[in-house]
Amino acid sequence: MTLENLEKYLEGWNRHDIDTLMSYMTDDCVFLLGSGKGASGDKFEGYDAVKEGFEQVWKELPDVSFKNARHFLSGDRGCSEWTLTATHPNGSKIEQDGCDLFTFVGDKIKNSYVKRRK
Repeated sequence: MTLENLEKYLEGWNRHDIDTLMSYMTDDCVFLLGSGKGASGDKFEGYDAVKEGFEQVWKELPDVSFKNARHFLSGDRGCSEWTLTATHPNGSKIEQDGCDLFTFVGDKIKNSYVKRRK
């Protein structure tokens, strides 16, 4: 994985471009939402489930975007820090800082754990 690819991955989130996002994921990827059931929040395992989990974020926050991103890499791990802005379905606005923690296999994301408030 490269810093440039992490930037492209985040740009995919901002465009709501599921094909771009999934092009960076392994077939056996895992997405941990950070909120929801379980100690690590809602868990999506496998390519199709992760795709569904990503699309769920856009359903819950249709105008979500990530700004002020900073990315870090260390071996097979990485982190993206960002500020999320969005509007809840009830019309209330949110702005919050958060991060994604990644585990990589080559140039693909194996695990993505996002920490954010709901």
